[in-house]
Amino acid sequence: MDRGRGAGGGWDGIDAGRSGAPCGERPQDREREQDRDREREQVVRFWVELGLPGLIDVHTHFMPERVLAKVWAYFDGVEPLLGRPWHITYRDEEDERLATLRGFGVRAFTSMVYPHKPGMAGWLNDWAAGFAARTPDCLRTGTFYPEPEAAAYVGAALAGEVRVFKSHVQVGAYDPADPLLDPVWGAIAEAGVPVVTHCGSGPAPGAHTGPGPIGRVLARHPGLRLVVAHLGMPEYAEFLDLAERYPGVYLDTTMAFTDFTEGLLPFPRAERPRLAALGDRILFGSDFPNIPYGYRHALDALTRLDQDAEWLRAVCYGNAARLWGIAGPGGA
Repeated sequence: MDRGRGAGGGWDGIDAGRSGAPCGERPQDREREQDRDREREQVVRFWVELGLPGLIDVHTHFMPERVLAKVWAYFDGVEPLLGRPWHITYRDEEDERLATLRGFGVRAFTSMVYPHKPGMAGWLNDWAAGFAARTPDCLRTGTFYPEPEAAAYVGAALAGEVRVFKSHVQVGAYDPADPLLDPVWGAIAEAGVPVVTHCGSGPAPGAHTGPGPIGRVLARHPGLRLVVAHLGMPEYAEFLDLAERYPGVYLDTTMAFTDFTEGLLPFPRAERPRLAALGDRILFGSDFPNIPYGYRHALDALTRLDQDAEWLRAVCYGNAARLWGIAGPGGA
């Protein structure tokens, strides 16, 4: 379903009257709102039928507007890399994006910020702290980069009760086992704060992606609560291996199993039984607002995996509720 913005151009009062829309409202805008209303109802029905109080989405992106604009520009130009366009479904103002998530019944979410160069992480952490302070349903998020200041600003974030960190090995193009990060991983592991980490090689491999580099971090810090983003695509089996080896390793479902991803980096059907066995350590994530399809599709994709309702309840709410101490089924 295309929920992109309507074509430009105004509507005068006469045309608006003929369309049945209020003066100044374009028919395209009204159709878009109707589509959004239907989607909202469908998402709410999904978790109500599971007997949940809502959803917990561990992988959403809120960041400074100029940074988000650059992220969106990247996706706008990614077609040569992927062989298909990436139309961002929820290209809206921040207030509208928040209202959309809340309308879906998302009870807790994150602001996945990440740096691509030195000198960014500290001020991204400051922004994310301010965002969480004015957005109580957002888990306060932090990030880091291999630089001499990392241990200090991560320590400050931990003292400020950060709830989750984001590490993007691919975009940051850094070795997660860099010695500058050893005290960072150590402090985070000791604090028990989860780290959502893009360490798989999708959509394109980097110098330090794949299970090897992050596996060295886990060998050094085996108690780390590591959330492997995107189920580690495309190295799904290898990251499932890490989860089986280390009890603190979780995996998020972000973009996995959807039609968009299955056409590029399909999840092996033979690995589905392992999803059931690790059902207490798989977390729902969406990549909202940057996804090239509707939010409901990310949930529908989970229902195609031959898993039962108990598994869906755990993935969509219970596991994250337990990990972050959020009240509700499976939580605090």
